[in-house]
Amino acid sequence: MKYSVKRKIAVAFIGVMTVALLGVAILNYAFLGTYYTYQKVDTLKQAWNVLDRLNIQDSDDVPMSFTQFCATNNLKVLIVNSYLNDKLYANTIDSEVMQIRLAGILLGMEGRNTTVLERVEKEDCSYEIQNFHETQMNLDYLQLVGRMSNRTYCMVQCPIDSITDAAAISNQFYTYVGIVAIILGAVVIWLVTSRIVRPIKELTEISKRMAALDFDARYVSGGEDEIGELGNNFNKMSDKLELAISELKTANMELQKDIEKKTQVDEMRREFLSNVTHELKTPLALIQGYAEGLKDNVNEDQESRDFYCDVIVDEASKMNEMVKKLLNLNQLEFGNVQVTMERFDLAEVIRGVLQSSAILIEQKEAKVVFNQQEPVMVWGDEFKVEEVITNYLTNALNHLDYDRIIEIDCKTENGVVATSVFNTGDPIPEEDIDKIWIKFYKVDKARTREYGGSGIGLSIVKAIMDSMNQKCGADNYENGVAFWFTLEQSQ
Repeated sequence: MKYSVKRKIAVAFIGVMTVALLGVAILNYAFLGTYYTYQKVDTLKQAWNVLDRLNIQDSDDVPMSFTQFCATNNLKVLIVNSYLNDKLYANTIDSEVMQIRLAGILLGMEGRNTTVLERVEKEDCSYEIQNFHETQMNLDYLQLVGRMSNRTYCMVQCPIDSITDAAAISNQFYTYVGIVAIILGAVVIWLVTSRIVRPIKELTEISKRMAALDFDARYVSGGEDEIGELGNNFNKMSDKLELAISELKTANMELQKDIEKKTQVDEMRREFLSNVTHELKTPLALIQGYAEGLKDNVNEDQESRDFYCDVIVDEASKMNEMVKKLLNLNQLEFGNVQVTMERFDLAEVIRGVLQSSAILIEQKEAKVVFNQQEPVMVWGDEFKVEEVITNYLTNALNHLDYDRIIEIDCKTENGVVATSVFNTGDPIPEEDIDKIWIKFYKVDKARTREYGGSGIGLSIVKAIMDSMNQKCGADNYENGVAFWFTLEQSQ
């Protein structure tokens, strides 16, 4: 069963108080009588020392201080001459009775109901302290009977109460007082411990929240004592734990990213090898077939031999171009290519690409429209942007049909320059429009093979735009397709 600290302290206090009261009662019964008698005997001795020193011959010789001492301690004093027949001093009305008893004791005629407690013998004086029980009055006395230095005799009596009754009354009183003290003390202890336990409860709640990884909890009760110091240490520990867990989570995220990156790299490597193997299979088979035909003199005429050689050279050239593109794409995807952001005129770059592709445009009988006369200043890697435009233009020429028109346009909106390359021809099937950016993906494989495409160009475009944190895409129209990309405008 679980008990609170407050209850434990209250129970401990009540237990201690109860044991203390029981101890007092036992001590009263065991030692109160002895102690009481000792005190009374000491009082009688003090009176004897004063009387022996005063050398009293009549009442005038007794000082007021001694009279007050006797009244305070309830002492009855009798002094008689050496013949026991003349009272020199008495402070009680029953002095006659005391005188008769004194004479009886000194003459050996009194001894019943008497117990000697102490006897002192000196050269010129002596005394004896006795415990005497008065049967008629049923009273107990302590009495001192002695012969003083001046040859006079004295008797000093001190009535004593029943020690047993006194102890019982004392214990009863202590019991009542103790019960009241326990009740009041328990209330006080309950209130005090409530104040002490309150911050402990607060610390307990904070520890529970910390165990649940909630580090917003703070100890706010304050205090300069040990609990306050513990609360401040809790706050410091909470801050350090929060920092440590934050750092651990950050490290875990970095580790997760590293693992994902490694997995991605391994996957890209496997995909690269698979794609290269697949794409090189056809040209290698063609080269091998035509080379074997040349070796075996399948066709002996020179025209056929020249055709075989042209096919081998063409396929080798295509493989070389494809390998270059694959290496370029992998460098982009692995982040090994440094992106140099600079300010340049996009319109000037487009005109340069058109100029360098003029022969190919003429061969394709294409009509290219680009009416941008003003400079279009943008931020980006000029060399890579030129490669994107070249890929888009090449792709447009390879898929050109119908009116054989290519339109290049630059539009600026909200600080972003969107450049599009549109060509007339068949639209891209909707189910393929999101897949054309994947390496080696070909919508029309027969046509791609016809113009020597590898399915890598658009993947390179996507990788370049991702490296510059820009966007690219393709939109279908009724009479063709437009490929576009964005760049940040330079003011």
